[in-house]
Amino acid sequence: MQAQENFENSRSFAARSDEQDPLRTFREKFYMPRSTAGEEVIYLTGNSLGLQPKTARGYIEQELKDWETLGVEGHLHAQHPWLPYHEFLTEQMARLVGAKAVETVVMNSLTVNLHLLMVSFYRPAGLRSKIMIERGAFPSDQYAVESQIRFHGLDARENLIEIAPREGETTLRTEDILETIDKHGDSTALVLLGGVNYYTGQAFEMQRITEAGHNAGAVVGFDLAHAAGNIELRLHDWGVDFAAWCSYKYLNAGPGGAGGCFIHERHANSFDIPRFSGWWGHDKATRFLMGPEYVPIPGAEGWQISNPPILQMAVLRASLEIFDEAGMGVLREKSLRLTGYLEFLLDDIRDPRISVITPRDPAHRGCQLSIRVKDADKSLFEAITARGVFADWREPDVIRVAPAPLYNSFEDVYKFVDILKDCLRYLPTKNAKYTKKL
Repeated sequence: MQAQENFENSRSFAARSDEQDPLRTFREKFYMPRSTAGEEVIYLTGNSLGLQPKTARGYIEQELKDWETLGVEGHLHAQHPWLPYHEFLTEQMARLVGAKAVETVVMNSLTVNLHLLMVSFYRPAGLRSKIMIERGAFPSDQYAVESQIRFHGLDARENLIEIAPREGETTLRTEDILETIDKHGDSTALVLLGGVNYYTGQAFEMQRITEAGHNAGAVVGFDLAHAAGNIELRLHDWGVDFAAWCSYKYLNAGPGGAGGCFIHERHANSFDIPRFSGWWGHDKATRFLMGPEYVPIPGAEGWQISNPPILQMAVLRASLEIFDEAGMGVLREKSLRLTGYLEFLLDDIRDPRISVITPRDPAHRGCQLSIRVKDADKSLFEAITARGVFADWREPDVIRVAPAPLYNSFEDVYKFVDILKDCLRYLPTKNAKYTKKL
């Protein structure tokens, strides 16, 4: 566990920390929402939808201009030609997730990609037919996994293994995950966990889980929706078989932004693996000969089906350039301090009505802290919202707050906790409405 820093519960300390922050100017690269009074809100929900890069509008307008002036010729002659547009994102995205370019592709949306990847990597045979997930995974993952099991004519009740926290605990212990993999090793075809749990904010030890899964003879994949752009990833070095993620959360690609995929290079030329094929995954040299025989591109690109959504990818390109300039190592270093400061201030409240369920060890979390509210009383969330805090409520009883290091400040964190304390002090009776508006 990281040693506790010498934090101070004062606005002056927060201001000094911001002055010393090497990433302090990056906040100016994003638009911060404002209240009806024109004041900047306290935006702590980049884990749900990241802020808009100020360069995004120009990037989209360039594509609109090229479409306006070039028409179909934009595929080859746009400033950033549309035909290979997804390739402009590959190197930067690969660096962000710790992968090689051949292992990385931007395409589709998260759950679509998970389905496409499970078509290839969930191959139940004989006794080895089960999928292992964490209990409390994001519902979309649960729906996708259960439907894949049924797609193979199997009973989800008998072929789904859910790893649950111990009684009285809210997060999973790594030793319990590894023990479950070992216990069910002979029957497990696929281990599919989240990199960071959406509800608790727990970051899983992906390298150890991957090694255990492979030792048991299973394929190992991860949903990185809350991990990509949040924690440092080493997908290639860890030997993960596949992963998928969205780009509208920490990656700031806007609502419905294009997702990403990782497929380890050891599968790059495994053309016998079943897959759902489409022409954008076809060999580039012969794609436009329109032949009847499908010839997949080696690597992750071979899992593409359709041509890329250019306007969506333009926003992602704008954001990835900012990430590349900052560097995930520096971002993670700030994230550890920023979330550590948030934890310190929350501890100082000492109110039994709230508790943090996210792991205290910084190595086992990203920037998100999940605050459990006693009796699932949503009026506290409504109160901080009325005071200009953008967080989110997740049923049944959690307020999620996530200071994103690209654009959040130590003063954001300090002001949020100050508002939270004030709302706890003057909180109306349970289920009453807090009426103060922005």
